[in-house]
Amino acid sequence: MTINVTDSGTPIRVGQTDTIFALSSGAGRAGVAVIRLSGSMAGATLCALLGRDSLPKPRHAIYAPIHDPKTNERLDDAVAIYFAGPASFTGEDVVELHTHGGRAVIDGVLDCLAARPGLRIAEPGEYTRRAFENGKMDLTAAEGIADLIDAETAAQRRQAVRQMAGELGALYENWRARLMKALAYIEADIDFPDEDLPGGIVPVVRGDLSSVHGEMDKHLADNRRGERLREGFQIVILGAPNAGKSSLLNRLARREAAIVSEIAGTTRDMIEVHLDLGGFPVTMVDTAGLRESGDVIETEGVRRATARAEDADLRLVVVDRSDWPHIDAEAARLIDANTILLVNKVDGVDVGDIPTVWSGKSAIGDRLELPVLPISAMTGQGMESLLQLLETRVKEGLGFAGPVPLTRLRHRQALERASDHLDRGLQTDIAELAAEDVRLAVREIGKITGRVDVEDLLDIIFGDFCIGK
Repeated sequence: MTINVTDSGTPIRVGQTDTIFALSSGAGRAGVAVIRLSGSMAGATLCALLGRDSLPKPRHAIYAPIHDPKTNERLDDAVAIYFAGPASFTGEDVVELHTHGGRAVIDGVLDCLAARPGLRIAEPGEYTRRAFENGKMDLTAAEGIADLIDAETAAQRRQAVRQMAGELGALYENWRARLMKALAYIEADIDFPDEDLPGGIVPVVRGDLSSVHGEMDKHLADNRRGERLREGFQIVILGAPNAGKSSLLNRLARREAAIVSEIAGTTRDMIEVHLDLGGFPVTMVDTAGLRESGDVIETEGVRRATARAEDADLRLVVVDRSDWPHIDAEAARLIDANTILLVNKVDGVDVGDIPTVWSGKSAIGDRLELPVLPISAMTGQGMESLLQLLETRVKEGLGFAGPVPLTRLRHRQALERASDHLDRGLQTDIAELAAEDVRLAVREIGKITGRVDVEDLLDIIFGDFCIGK
């Protein structure tokens, strides 16, 4: 048995025959807890717990008392289900025990399992890793499971379910199969030159290679929607000191997330609030007021605010009603097409002179037409319109149709390398050179799905899972 170690220091055993067990439901007091076993001794262990000589019918739940085989102490009354491999999640024999969710019950069952020879506690992600190694899923589906567990919004759940169901893997496997077919023709031409077609085989298969290359590049040109959906849509609130940025954040968060004060420069660092807008994950960031300051800490806060704004998906520039239509120079420098102007503190004042659209130029000279909304962060005036506009922008930025999008940086990097190889292969009529580039492209796609030797990736991927999955 070999032991690999992830970047975080978590060991994962590879090539073992141990039967593993773990609490697969959440820790803490609950009505029901699920304890899962996987491996060759799972069935025998279930028989020992139930005090019977034969296993229950596979995939049929039974309700019975379970006992410690050593002491015959009754641990609990549980629902037990036996899944005979390979028709199980991991491809091995699997047992699930549905016990009461009290801490003492869980500890009693886990202690009993730990005392049995050949059983050990599972490492993080080991169940899913065994499923992958036993051919039950590819790496993209395994990562989809991890995303589903971490999903906090409906949109994240939908994306994870599609990936877990194999949509992303099927797309990549289709490309891989088509490239393998083209590669077979090219290599046959190299191995049997006497059967060569006029002009060689490379021009003949170039159409197939070009088709895959085009689909791949279209897939890459998705504005990183899948990755952004996993991480959350970033909205940064900008403006001069005392424009009402922190009050706006508190209003959107519906709690006092930021300190509100009439003293300029109260917010020195960024304050983040995570929201669910129309089922999409959003990170709302309050920043330091944009101004020149002799205070070292405030200056650093302004620098961080500027850097965060430059990477944001959307900017909310807040302007005090008394300053409108003047926009602070520091904020104006960050205005672009992904900006909404908010005229704050309009409670009890006339808003007739505030337009719905602001026309002007960005810092680099682009002509812009930006939406303008009068609001009051104090009373909530205009907030419903703002939320509707934000939801529309987030859906435009993260919504998608068609094939499931890229969801991870490692997928993108592998596909970019594959695209580069195909681009180079399409530029030559020399069969040997084209074959090598197609072979490299196939290998890069295989790294995503796990169809090549990717042992160096496995520990990192599955080490991020929770124990029991």
